[in-house]
Amino acid sequence: MTSDSPAESAGSLGGRLPLADPATLAPAQRELYDQLIGTWVAFTDKLGIRSTTEDGRLIGPFNALLLHPEVTAKLLEFQGAESANTSLSPSVREVVIIVLGAVYRADYELYAHKIVARTVGLTDDHALALAAGEIPEGLGEHEKLAARLTHAMATHHRVDDKLYQDALSAFGAKGLFDFVAVMGVYHTVCAMLTLFEVPAP
Repeated sequence: MTSDSPAESAGSLGGRLPLADPATLAPAQRELYDQLIGTWVAFTDKLGIRSTTEDGRLIGPFNALLLHPEVTAKLLEFQGAESANTSLSPSVREVVIIVLGAVYRADYELYAHKIVARTVGLTDDHALALAAGEIPEGLGEHEKLAARLTHAMATHHRVDDKLYQDALSAFGAKGLFDFVAVMGVYHTVCAMLTLFEVPAP
């Protein structure tokens, strides 16, 4: 981690939100903070994704999640169930997340998931193209289909019969449900990041 300036610690990495001071958190917030440090922060640290400041304040979506611990607890439960039980391949799931981040122009989400993409076999060029709203030629057929389906759902809120049948043939009805589930999680994350204008570090 790099050293933070006082201005950064005071909230520039929070976008429209000040970064919560761990020393002043309410009990429910502190419990959630400790949970996030032990799970998501530990995970992101291993990948080289920055999710805290030098003085221990959460950044990215994690700072905003502290606003309502009771709702966040259920969101994290849903996200855990979705990711642990999905029928989608890791690369297809990651394509869904990056395409959705591109639609929302969610800077932190795109920053983090371009790094995650490497762990599931997507090249940096593919991740960068998807983050720019493109579908790169070298992408696998299922990944291309996932990108088209996600973009259609997120921008037009409709899927034509041909795309639906192609997606159904490739992923099955359960797989299409799993598309909706992962999109549900990341619609929430991306909407939060864009509403509060949370930057990438």
